[in-house]
Amino acid sequence: MDGNKKAFYFLFIPVALWLFILIILPHIDLFLSSFKPNSGEDVYTLENYSAFFADPIYWRTFINTASYAIGVTLLAFVVSFPIAFYLVKVISPKVSGFLMLLLLIPLWIGELVTIYGWVILLGEQGVINESLKFLGLIDHSLPLIYNNLSMTIGLLYMSMLFMIIPIMTTMESLDDAMIEAASDLGASKWTVFRRIVIPHAMPGIINGSIIVFMLVIGDYVAPNILGGKSSLWFTEQIYNQFLSTFNWNQGAAFGFLLLIISSATIWMALRLSGQKLDKVGD
Repeated sequence: MDGNKKAFYFLFIPVALWLFILIILPHIDLFLSSFKPNSGEDVYTLENYSAFFADPIYWRTFINTASYAIGVTLLAFVVSFPIAFYLVKVISPKVSGFLMLLLLIPLWIGELVTIYGWVILLGEQGVINESLKFLGLIDHSLPLIYNNLSMTIGLLYMSMLFMIIPIMTTMESLDDAMIEAASDLGASKWTVFRRIVIPHAMPGIINGSIIVFMLVIGDYVAPNILGGKSSLWFTEQIYNQFLSTFNWNQGAAFGFLLLIISSATIWMALRLSGQKLDKVGD
């Protein structure tokens, strides 16, 4: 065995053991538990999965979660695409690097701290309401928090960076000469954007959309803190099964249902957009 193979196995074996022991093995155990009743009987049944379809609160909550996840993904694209284009094609690389550093700051401080920052901004005595009162624009605090709007803002803020980076990656390979040639031939800005820029960036758009959708549909912190009691989110149902009712088998079933249905949604989106997963990852 040569030195390269020894180095490969030396690095690969610890990673493989870590993945198997801490990720794969627990998921296999949860998957098997999802087929067992909460009574403790050593039998396998589909009752934990059928409970999802039997009780309307569960599948309606999932539909609500999936709808908002799709909406936030679309908003993330609308907001992120101009930012990615500006960072790659408009400004200098030095300024672009500095602005990217600013965009990465929320990831350094963590989601929980960032979400509570939005609570400070949007609260009844928060920065926005108090500023509007000081300017004499309002007399009473606006309901900016603990609703679907504040939840959407938090989810969008925490996920848009994962849309920006894949789009920037694909946009960097777009030759500026193609845009200049199209403009010289009389193409309008909208035509250049629609026929050249968007098709070239499509793998990055799909890649970013998959990441954002999975992050949003599986998020717990933002819907729980910013959404309040009025916001139904499926991850809260999973949390309640695990830690409120201590029905781990039911919670495991709901978790795998979330994985299966969200993966099916992504597969359908790839089919409708004409993209292939292996091409998206390039």
